[in-house]
Amino acid sequence: MNARAEGIRGMGKRARLLEKPSVSQFGSRVLSLTILEQRLSQKAYQNFVRVREGKEKFDLAHADAFAEVMRDWAVKEGATHFTHWFQPLTDASAEKHDSFLNWSDKGVVIESFRGKDLLRGEPDASSFPSGGLRVTHAARGYTVWDPSLLPFLWQGGGGVTLCIPALFFSWTGAPLDHKIPLLRSEEKIQKAALRLLRLCEVEGGRVYSTLGAEQEYFVIDRRLMLMRPDLLLSGRTVYGAPSPKGQELEDHYFGAMKERIVAFMREFEEGSLRLGIPIKTRHNEVAPAQHEIATLFEQASIAVDHNVLLMELMRQTAIDHDLACLLHEKPFAKVNGSGKHNNWSLSTDTGINLLDPKENSLLFLTLLTAILRAVHDNSALMRSSIGSAGNDHRLGGSEAPPTILSVYLGERLDRLVELLIEEKTMQPDLGKQIDLQLAHMPASDVDASDRNRTSFFAFTGNKFEFRAVGASAHCAFPITVINAIVADSLELILDEIADVVKDQKLSQPQLFLKILPVLRGHLKKSRAVLFSGNAYSAEWEKEAEQRGLPNIRKSFHSFSALLEPRAARVFSGILSETELHSRYEILVERYVKTMQIEANLMIELFRVQILPATLRDLKRRSQALFNLGQLGLNKPPALIEDVRHLSIAIATAMQAVDAIELIQKESLEFGWEAKGKVCAEILGKKMEFAREAVDHLEILVDDALWPLPKYRELLFII
Repeated sequence: MNARAEGIRGMGKRARLLEKPSVSQFGSRVLSLTILEQRLSQKAYQNFVRVREGKEKFDLAHADAFAEVMRDWAVKEGATHFTHWFQPLTDASAEKHDSFLNWSDKGVVIESFRGKDLLRGEPDASSFPSGGLRVTHAARGYTVWDPSLLPFLWQGGGGVTLCIPALFFSWTGAPLDHKIPLLRSEEKIQKAALRLLRLCEVEGGRVYSTLGAEQEYFVIDRRLMLMRPDLLLSGRTVYGAPSPKGQELEDHYFGAMKERIVAFMREFEEGSLRLGIPIKTRHNEVAPAQHEIATLFEQASIAVDHNVLLMELMRQTAIDHDLACLLHEKPFAKVNGSGKHNNWSLSTDTGINLLDPKENSLLFLTLLTAILRAVHDNSALMRSSIGSAGNDHRLGGSEAPPTILSVYLGERLDRLVELLIEEKTMQPDLGKQIDLQLAHMPASDVDASDRNRTSFFAFTGNKFEFRAVGASAHCAFPITVINAIVADSLELILDEIADVVKDQKLSQPQLFLKILPVLRGHLKKSRAVLFSGNAYSAEWEKEAEQRGLPNIRKSFHSFSALLEPRAARVFSGILSETELHSRYEILVERYVKTMQIEANLMIELFRVQILPATLRDLKRRSQALFNLGQLGLNKPPALIEDVRHLSIAIATAMQAVDAIELIQKESLEFGWEAKGKVCAEILGKKMEFAREAVDHLEILVDDALWPLPKYRELLFII
């Protein structure tokens, strides 16, 4: 019995996991405002409240008082260490733990946490991605507490750590994390949006972007995952023939969840609630073993942190249940991959959603025009914000939008835009109802328009859904890009409106008529990006080309958008040209390294596991033919052809894998940009060919000899 068969047999003996009782209290692991208000002076607390509202800078004079409150609360909850929790450009969080121990003036060890410990840390920045913003021999970096976010407690390994949300930058002040650009983009979009509020006479002193992330993921048995080096090291199966049954029966989507999965979900959801992560929805997704979880909308800068924490909770909790949580965009070929739909909108401190058409028609139409112009003019930049080697496997499949960037508004808004462009009036929309023609059922109200799952950027009632974001991606960069391009576009349109209106005192109806020609002009220029049909169709690909819309199939080719003069303008005040170039370097380098790791896995897995197994099978079949000849029996033509077929398949796979290794060696001395081009245009195709050849072997070779867990086992045994 091989290791694969033994592992599967052991799974059959697994004891049923008992569900834990729910003991969650929302936000119990987060330092509450109530505690701060009770323990701090009124002056210190009011300063903190206004900091969180974006109205003041944090007063350093209060740092010691804050540190004392945090330490007392954390120690009471069992914490022994603290850390500045930050988000470097690795798409993961980072932390360096320090204990609360220190020397007193009398040389006695005491628990101590001072204001200077709270405000600043100093991790070694040498091994974090910087894209040339710093060099190894000048590697000082700083983490500083971001007082707009509340500290929290992380429980793990039998201990508790006080986590202090922090920003990360170099000795020169260059941002080395995802959060600083995001927060700068929030300030930029707020400035533009407040101008719009004043124009439309809408109350509001603060505007911020909101994010609701829908996180898709796979869950498989951990023991099977550990027998797959490709899943262990890359999160993706580089080989694997389709299961006889996949997702074609569509029976997994929204289906009843298995008890083991529900127990896992409940545990990480309870941990999430304690951290103040407002989880709303869970369900089975389309592919077998695939699921989705969604949170309530929050301020984007908070939602980004929560998504990072949520992914880590999911990974760690899965281990406790002897499961593996896979967050790669395409862990398994031939079934749906996983995305992280970023639902984006803008809200005010007075509770107004600026993308709700019912709130203020002038405000909504002006903002909508700015968004359409932003997307039309910056589609390559948006494509770069969701680009990765992993996402390239997913985009364009039936589970994700294609690489042509289009906007779906829905039938009602599409018609409104067209009528505005054509200078026609729109008839009132009386709404729509569906009569199911059942005696006991009343008519049901339905939305103003249907959904379009093929759209890159779709309006869904009162928000835009950025569907192309990959499951493993950090939410910050896509949201930063949206904020930046919309702010830039809105400022330009508002400048034009100011030139038209000048100092005239106009009523809102008069203002609407005055600025309508400005909006109409921008709608005409950006209408090419509007599309409500099937974006998967070949006809759309041809039409998009005629419209002049870019179709960037490989992420590598989108990264150069960060180097264009347009990017420097829209990112003004967010990232400098040097910092944009650093992001380009980081994206290219990660793209190359990801593909090289997968290529190395393909070579190793084939050489040390798959090839020996296939040769053993070939030897057994060849020996059977030889034995027939020795006995003087006729060799059946079908058996001869079977051995010949397997022999040719082995040789084909060997040549395909050798071709991958040759490309790896030939590009060894290339620079990152040249390597990226090789990966995108040559290596990727060679890897696809090698996969087809090896996957063909999987369906030929004796099942008892095949060393790697197969898709039918990975996806269906839980």
